[in-house]
Amino acid sequence: MSIIVLGSLASLLAGLGTAVGALPVLLPIDIPNKIQGVLLGLGGGIMLAATSFSLLVPGTEAAIAQGHSTPMAALIIVLGVLLGSGLLWQAHNHFPHEHIFKGQEGPAAQNLTRIWLFVIAITLHNFPEGLAVGVGFGGGETASAFALALGIGLQNIPEGLVVAIALRNLHYSSRYALGVSTLTGLVEPIGGLLGVSVVSLAQSLLPWGMALAAGAMLFVIVDEIIPEIDEKSLGQSGTLGVMLGFVVMMFLDISLG
Repeated sequence: MSIIVLGSLASLLAGLGTAVGALPVLLPIDIPNKIQGVLLGLGGGIMLAATSFSLLVPGTEAAIAQGHSTPMAALIIVLGVLLGSGLLWQAHNHFPHEHIFKGQEGPAAQNLTRIWLFVIAITLHNFPEGLAVGVGFGGGETASAFALALGIGLQNIPEGLVVAIALRNLHYSSRYALGVSTLTGLVEPIGGLLGVSVVSLAQSLLPWGMALAAGAMLFVIVDEIIPEIDEKSLGQSGTLGVMLGFVVMMFLDISLG
């Protein structure tokens, strides 16, 4: 199986984590706010560790392996992170969207219903995750890339549940909430295909691709997940989730990578 197909399939499976996480919305149960805070934090912690251990560190090592000096490798990573976060920042400013807890952002939308604003917001959130998985496979380190895909998939499970609960609380049916949560995860294979294709065809772009994906994910963590944890969590439940998510992803990357 080619790396491009493998990376695309891995990002697809990771994206389907949102559907797995949303399944409990079909049951007549209520998830306490405190638990939702932990779940949000868990996803953020996994993304933070994936950014560090699965993207920034191997990106730096790849730049050095390509013959760059250590300071030049560091500069490439810094510029890539700034570029990735800047691109996502511009996307957030130019696409109308609405976060579950933060409310509406971007330009005013006159012809879009609220549900589509949610879909756009989650799409902007999930695309960098798929890109990160694709870039990981494009680098040729399959074990590390599998750890990254597994971590992103695990991160998507609590995210899918929280999104589905929020939609149900807005009086959408449980099946509709499950369907929307599933669809939002399907943007990840698009990012995965782009990332693995570009990097596998031009290995010199690997450090840049990893840094760009890391920057985009950092933007999501700081701009979306942390504010949502503050809005939704009670006490330190969100912090607990971040710590648990971070060590889970760190373990996966070290043990499998």
